[in-house]
Amino acid sequence: MQSDPSEICRRFGTTYMPPDAGLKVGIALESLGNIPLHAVRLRPEGGTCGWYIYGGEHSTEIDFYQALHVDHLPELCPEIVPYLALPPGWRVLLAPDYEDVWFDGELLKSEADGS
Repeated sequence: MQSDPSEICRRFGTTYMPPDAGLKVGIALESLGNIPLHAVRLRPEGGTCGWYIYGGEHSTEIDFYQALHVDHLPELCPEIVPYLALPPGWRVLLAPDYEDVWFDGELLKSEADGS
């Protein structure tokens, strides 16, 4: 598996947009041992870089995600780090010997767009 974020972006033909280490991600810490690992990048806002990361099944529980600075991800979720430079609108799904990365324009629609 590639580990250079610029190579990941080049491979998928997209802009290299790494998050600032001082920004936060939404991460479901208690779910990280579950497979597959999901990551989705929304538009950055309010001190977040837009990334939301969880393992297994998504939950709508209010406390599903915790805020965590980007610079903690190499320790807590190293497998997602190479993908963090993908810009808003991208999704990542990882499992043992499996990688799926795709652009999802629906992620960029706002409530003002009627979605």
